[in-house]
Amino acid sequence: MFPEYRDLITQLKTTHPRFHSLFNKHNDLDHEVLRLQTQGGNSLNDKIATLKKEKLRLKDELYRILREESQARA
Repeated sequence: MFPEYRDLITQLKTTHPRFHSLFNKHNDLDHEVLRLQTQGGNSLNDKIATLKKEKLRLKDELYRILREESQARA
């Protein structure tokens, strides 16, 4: 996720509590989606879609923070 910000991500995970929390939540959701996808079954499709939407929301917020921090450090 965001390879162009790799170094900044590493820094923010240790210095920016909000970023750290969002990053961990995104990773947790990613693992949960993968787990549910391997279980299969149509009954899980709605749950998977909901989790993917939440992942996207978190990713958008992470990207916003990365852009702001990158500009502030430029």
